[in-house]
Amino acid sequence: MARFHLHLLSDSTGETLEMIAKAALAQFDDVDVVRHFWPMVRSRQHLERIMADIAANPGLVLYTLVDSETRDRLEEHCRTLGLPTIAALDAVTDALEDMFGQQAKGRPGRQHQMNEAYFARVEAIKYTIAHDDGMAWEDWEEADVVLAGVSRTSKTPTSIYLANRGYKTANIPIVVESPPPPALFGLRRPLVVGLTTAPERLVQVRRNRLLSLNQSPDTSYVDTDNVAREVKFARRMFADNGWPVIDVTRRSIEETAAAVINLFYERQASGQSATIGSKPI
Repeated sequence: MARFHLHLLSDSTGETLEMIAKAALAQFDDVDVVRHFWPMVRSRQHLERIMADIAANPGLVLYTLVDSETRDRLEEHCRTLGLPTIAALDAVTDALEDMFGQQAKGRPGRQHQMNEAYFARVEAIKYTIAHDDGMAWEDWEEADVVLAGVSRTSKTPTSIYLANRGYKTANIPIVVESPPPPALFGLRRPLVVGLTTAPERLVQVRRNRLLSLNQSPDTSYVDTDNVAREVKFARRMFADNGWPVIDVTRRSIEETAAAVINLFYERQASGQSATIGSKPI
């Protein structure tokens, strides 16, 4: 069976684009399509890196990019490579401009329909809430994604965001004094991702958290040396198990989730099982 490549480029999290691609692909049977997901494309440098992969895996390029310079650059590159490009929302936006008699502001919206994808999101949210903070680890094999990281590395909000995108997500805190259940190291179906951050930033976040709860910040929880050991312990665990690592120090929840989704698609495309590699992104 021939293999086809579909490249999805977005200057945001790519949720709209992903839904369009899924809906369109659902109309075809017996096709082998590798989806390459490129969210948060907001600079020329980022686009240039992506174009190297597109050139190596030529196929249809579907995009939602607002910045005209980035769009033009992408289309120019694709013309040179002889690849088709589609601006996923342009036709609809143009029609609405004609109907309303005004120009679009370049802020594509999101559709929420009571369809199969909607109910999948509901199930994902239910699963994710029930598997927060290491709970119900016996069911982790049913997850799409398992996030691991020390306290205050945004595991829970990232999990909830992923659940709203339809991914069943569990998360587990990595605590030096309390190793995670052995089941974590034998998972085959879920993608296990390690979340890490700079120790200095983590100390600040934890300190602010304690102060917001009217608790004393003078504990080992915010001790610089202790926090550094925690982060080192977690990173060693990630490396030993070959789990991909995302540094959340300067990332928003949306950006972290987009990086997880990108890893999820890469894993599907490669046909690998639970491990991908441990290079931080």
